[in-house]
Amino acid sequence: MTKQKKKRNKVYTGADASISRPIITRIEAADRNKLAQWWFERKSTLKPILITSAVVILIAWFIFEMIRVFSGS
Repeated sequence: MTKQKKKRNKVYTGADASISRPIITRIEAADRNKLAQWWFERKSTLKPILITSAVVILIAWFIFEMIRVFSGS
């Protein structure tokens, strides 16, 4: 069995080494009105709550109409 060669973990910094590029951080700025800013900050919390509320109201309305239709006949 041959002995395995040790892996190199040192960064090569010779003359022909690739130049490391600076890290660019992109920042977006948006000019929002107060309501749009409020929605942007709370969107992740309010969206599931509003969707769940709408589904519950729709199901409740559907059940109410079904009861009204079947009891009226």
